[in-house]
Amino acid sequence: MAENTATQQFEYKAEMQQLLHLIVNSLYTNQEIFLRELISNASDALNKARFQQLTDHSGEGYQDLKITITLDPDARTLSIEDSGIGMTRDDLISRLGTIASSGTLAFIEEQKASGKPVDADMIGQFGVGFYSAFMVADEIVLETLHAGEDANPLIWKSDGTGTYAISDGTRNERGTRITLHLKEEAKEFAEETRIRSIIRKYSNFVDFPIHLGSDQVNTLKALWKKRKDEITEEERNEFYKFITGDYTDPFGHLHLQIEGVLCFEALLFVPAQAPVNLFREERRSDLHLYCSGVFVRDDAEELLPEYLSFVRGVVDTDDLPLNVSREVTQKSPVAQRIRSTLTGKLLGLLEEWATEDAERFEKFFHNFGAVLKTGLWSDFSKRDELLKLMRYPSTHSENLTSLQDYVNRMTGGQETIYYLLADSLESARKSPHLEGFVRKGIEVLLLPDPIDALTLPNVQKFEEKTFTSVTGADLDLGDDQDSESLPGDDQDSLLSLFRIQLGDRIQDVTVSRRLVDSAATLVAPKDGVDPQLERMMKSMNPDYEGMKKVLEVNVDHPLMKNILALKSSDENQDTLIEEAIEQVYEGALLLDGNLTEPSAFVARMIRILVDATRTPQ
Repeated sequence: MAENTATQQFEYKAEMQQLLHLIVNSLYTNQEIFLRELISNASDALNKARFQQLTDHSGEGYQDLKITITLDPDARTLSIEDSGIGMTRDDLISRLGTIASSGTLAFIEEQKASGKPVDADMIGQFGVGFYSAFMVADEIVLETLHAGEDANPLIWKSDGTGTYAISDGTRNERGTRITLHLKEEAKEFAEETRIRSIIRKYSNFVDFPIHLGSDQVNTLKALWKKRKDEITEEERNEFYKFITGDYTDPFGHLHLQIEGVLCFEALLFVPAQAPVNLFREERRSDLHLYCSGVFVRDDAEELLPEYLSFVRGVVDTDDLPLNVSREVTQKSPVAQRIRSTLTGKLLGLLEEWATEDAERFEKFFHNFGAVLKTGLWSDFSKRDELLKLMRYPSTHSENLTSLQDYVNRMTGGQETIYYLLADSLESARKSPHLEGFVRKGIEVLLLPDPIDALTLPNVQKFEEKTFTSVTGADLDLGDDQDSESLPGDDQDSLLSLFRIQLGDRIQDVTVSRRLVDSAATLVAPKDGVDPQLERMMKSMNPDYEGMKKVLEVNVDHPLMKNILALKSSDENQDTLIEEAIEQVYEGALLLDGNLTEPSAFVARMIRILVDATRTPQ
């Protein structure tokens, strides 16, 4: 957009206006976070300036990189100024006029509607932390000059309602100055004592000096370069909150100082809770990369596999060039060795938690287990380590169980690990597929997590034990000694009735060896797709038809014996028999999650009940 001397008025986009309305007019907690967000933005601008100076080898103004905060209690203003890269007119429009991350407004409105507190941290997590300043200010004025040779000074101004204005400015030094005209109820943020405490609380580890009056408030120190025994837990937690914007202490940490052929330091953290956007495509990694102590970028996702993407922290190495690009890093042998080392050390830390504190590890797995499971298909080299970390609900345990514990509980020459994929834990525990296993005391792993359909079924073995779904047609639990099954000829007659009635809607009808209390169930044919995976495929592709199922019938069930008895009677009961078979089949479809015409199912049920309850004349 061409520069001009006139003031230009711009309207915020609709979603931005709604977000600003929420910020300005709603009650938010933790308002002091606004200063952390502004200091973080200033630090980003300074990092960009330092990076440009070092890569251009200019060195000009390198000692001048700093943040200055000025307060005026009488005028009720707070100003924060940096000598960073500055902003262009396009920057002001694109970065301050739109929401950076989709879903921001919807999430905040959802929190507000549910009565949950909405605080500035949530705004910051979605990349629009600048606007948290409107919680305390009724006007913001931003003066900036970009470091580019042909840049012109600019002024951005807004009261946080529907518009903002951009005009030419008078600033003659590279950088940005933001002045907040504070609301009456927020005048405390023009007091030096209050601001000093906020800086020390949230921004003590900023890479650049923060000046308040004549004093430098923050302590410049690379925490990851210090010896582990020199760092207090309070310092670590404070540093974690600074680099992540989180407001809770981390769940755990890993401090590495690797020397030898490969040299790097790392201070990594596992959050206490999964971030709200953990599974969203636009979520960025929170791994900061430093080269020789100089910040390079804050989303070095290539240094960790995706299944460890929840890990946050800092990696600093002397073995990568300062101006290394993401593409170069991905292919760099040094970066690959760092990635391999970090992955191994983190998996070792998780195994330590799992071994020494099962309750602690279960809390971790509740938050991040779904992400960790994806490594079972994406990283074959670490599959064995990952399998040891997997935890699942089970028919034999109230708590999550490990595969090793399952194997240790095996009895009677059992050679396979049985599992059941399901939509929910409740439906899994009520599944008819478990009846035979419960009778025989055989443990079954219950897998209600959608990601499970893509992970465990693709694993061949654990501790030389194979994995078998309890929904497979070729399952053989052996004959029950106490069974009062129909004679062979009667079984054949019963199966024939079902086959004739159901025709090509099914692949076959067989005698069930797994059912105890239920009359029938649908199972996947041999070499077929598990029903849960099939449902997932249908949800992604409505045109996916799937394979025909096998209907297993419980020949010991009274209903089956009654159907056969009706066929053998002298009275013509063909209609009732057909209705009963249809009801058995559609009942199995209902439990399988594939009943497409529930109205017909209910209507048939009513007809059968009417006949069954008719008073004899």
